[in-house]
Amino acid sequence: MPEKPQHFDPLDPASKERRAAARKRLDAIDPAKQPGGALDDPYRRDWFEAVYALAEGDPANVPWGNMVAHPLLRDWLARNPRLDGLRALDIGCGLGDNAAALAGQGADVTGFDLVLRAVEWARERFPDSGIEFCAADLFDPPESWSEAFDFVHETYTLQALPAEILDSAQKAMASFVKPGGRLLLIARARDEAQEFDGPPWPLTRKNIEAFAAYGLDIEKLEDVPPTVTPNRHWRALLRKSAA
Repeated sequence: MPEKPQHFDPLDPASKERRAAARKRLDAIDPAKQPGGALDDPYRRDWFEAVYALAEGDPANVPWGNMVAHPLLRDWLARNPRLDGLRALDIGCGLGDNAAALAGQGADVTGFDLVLRAVEWARERFPDSGIEFCAADLFDPPESWSEAFDFVHETYTLQALPAEILDSAQKAMASFVKPGGRLLLIARARDEAQEFDGPPWPLTRKNIEAFAAYGLDIEKLEDVPPTVTPNRHWRALLRKSAA
């Protein structure tokens, strides 16, 4: 991983300027931003690879690389019992901050990302955390992960995928959860009738309820208004029925 050329702070004007420029460049090469592009490349694998290839070690060039765990995850962890001794999986770990937050609450964490460059960056940032960072594909995961985790976390992965593969992604995520285990999901929210040009594609309540087809029922669903984030969000805790 190249040396990070500049300090990054999401609140710093210079950092904001670099990020805005990066978003513009990345949108220009994102097939999902072009007419029919999401259908041609629904998994967006090449684009995610390009994000990290073009980042040149600068987190400002990674649109979700805020160098801190998501505020709604931090808030949930502060309000709920620790995860001591639980085996946890962080889906789409990116630069590793959410995985580190889970580990900070006592979980034995595996964090995975599609892009190897992201995984290497996370390893570099958290070398002594005990987190197992690895490259893996949500749609072709290791067989050993089947119902292997007590706690699974995902932020912004589902909303980055077009509707035609959402069901497959949910099936994969549910497969990681042990009977009796939980999935914590954080995503932008929209109403059923609300049209939205993505990506990202905010989720509806029905999108979250659809996990029931794979054995995950809603334990708690929060409709979070713009407060700590500038957009409305869902924060959903789902539980898989015990065997």
